[in-house]
Amino acid sequence: MDIRKINAGLSVGPQITIDAVAALAGAGFRSIICNRPDAEGPDQPGHEEIAAAADAAGLSFRYLPVTPGVVTDDTARAFGEALRTLPGPVFAYCRTGTRSTTLWSLSEADRRPLPEILGKAAAAGYDMNGVARRIANGGRTPTETGDARFDVVIVGGGAGGISVAASLIARKPDLQIAIIDPADVHYYQPGWTMVGGGIFDAQDTARTMGSLIPRGVHWIKAAVAAFEPRSDAVVLDGCRVVKYGRLVVTPGLKLDWAAVEGLEETLGRNGVTSNYRYDLASYTWELVSKMMRGRAVFTQPPMPIKCAGAPQKAMYLSADAWQRRDVLKEIDIQFMTAGGVLFGVKDYVPALMEYVEKYDTTLNYFHNLVAVDGPAKRATFEVKEPETEARRVDVDFDMIHVCPPQTAPDFIRVSPLADAAGWVDVDPATLRHVQFENIWSLGDVMNAPNAKTAAAARKQAPVVAENISADIDGRSPAAHYDGYGSCPLTVERGKIVLAEFGYGGLLKPSFPTWLVDGTKPTRAAWWLKARALPPIYWKAMLRGREWLARPEPIRVIPTEQTDGAGPAS
Repeated sequence: MDIRKINAGLSVGPQITIDAVAALAGAGFRSIICNRPDAEGPDQPGHEEIAAAADAAGLSFRYLPVTPGVVTDDTARAFGEALRTLPGPVFAYCRTGTRSTTLWSLSEADRRPLPEILGKAAAAGYDMNGVARRIANGGRTPTETGDARFDVVIVGGGAGGISVAASLIARKPDLQIAIIDPADVHYYQPGWTMVGGGIFDAQDTARTMGSLIPRGVHWIKAAVAAFEPRSDAVVLDGCRVVKYGRLVVTPGLKLDWAAVEGLEETLGRNGVTSNYRYDLASYTWELVSKMMRGRAVFTQPPMPIKCAGAPQKAMYLSADAWQRRDVLKEIDIQFMTAGGVLFGVKDYVPALMEYVEKYDTTLNYFHNLVAVDGPAKRATFEVKEPETEARRVDVDFDMIHVCPPQTAPDFIRVSPLADAAGWVDVDPATLRHVQFENIWSLGDVMNAPNAKTAAAARKQAPVVAENISADIDGRSPAAHYDGYGSCPLTVERGKIVLAEFGYGGLLKPSFPTWLVDGTKPTRAAWWLKARALPPIYWKAMLRGREWLARPEPIRVIPTEQTDGAGPAS
């Protein structure tokens, strides 16, 4: 555990685990302050889980979340008040400890000289020079100058961010590129369905971020606080400023666990699980492998979500495991979806329905999960069927797999880059921002109407790299994205329905039908998912090798020319 001492009454650090709370109590801390909003990361325990552990350890707990980009003076004052009223010493945490240190620095601005604040923060490993500029400028972070400048700045070190950096370096090796991401670990999230199905080990889906950043690319290990596109600037936690020539925005989605009442405090216990969190996917398999009878509920929230087929994948693999153990007939499987169809591209529905019937699954459309009572093992759904009044129904369960509601991260939704719905506003073909010409976006947070999958990012990264390269050379956009996305639907262990489609649901198969017919379950598609795609991800996609992902050039259709005399009469 990383504990950094600011003074005798306060230490700060990065995100803690539930198990770390007892260690903090043993180290003499008497209170914990959480400054990190829930659902910022896929491996993050919610604040209510930490609060419960703190209560069990006899520690006081205070939740003062700081949304990146919204470090207000009011929150700083509340932080200072908490330090004065909570039993000390206090341990405060966020993603990295920077926000907690920023709050302390701002709360002490009227009580200590700036050099003392900067010195104590620096001794703990935090650079608060940006905060000092904010204090000196009356609460505003100046963006006219920056702490660093790069030709291209990429926000997000996930599949999209690392891939587009690698593709850019392959095209223009001399570019000065920086990736901004505070995470220490990079996850192969498509593998979590397989972890939940007992096929992959969780640790095989994780690698250190530093080992994956392309050679020659700078890694800024920090969280983004705000965008200032008119100043070509990104403001980081701690009020540091990074300037750019061109910007790529590609962070992941926010998993909004808190939107479902009671969910956070029961995740990972009471039969409540989700393959959408690294530390819970193994619990899914634990529940499945031990279940002998009862009711298993699988939920799907309103779109958009990461990989729209993932909630079904969990259901199919669980049912297959129960069938193999000859207990399926004892288990009542309920699929509860907020939508009105099983899958959004109709060509794949017949094959999926065969498995729904095979596993004797009950489909419940227009059912949106709104509350979970873990100890009582009861889930509450809001039912909004067309032309009927909304109603609520309670469903008892022995196991429930939850897909959480999902949104763009807060620092995206409140930024000038977002549309009215909170997504980065891009041209769906070029992935260039519709207002700011030196900004592009790919992956889950932009508003093009495509499926939010890693396969989509694999196709988008070369398009963005190609178009940025063209822009640097003074040319118009050179490549277009056709909306490609892929969802390998794991209908049983050993077979997959390989859904591949583009804008408007147009089928976009990568292979001839004699090899892989995506509308039918095949063993070839399973081999692709289980054996081929992980190494392709780690060794090709993240290294700029664009296998089956070369960008399609924009085709200009020439207009009919006349002789200049005008149209014939």
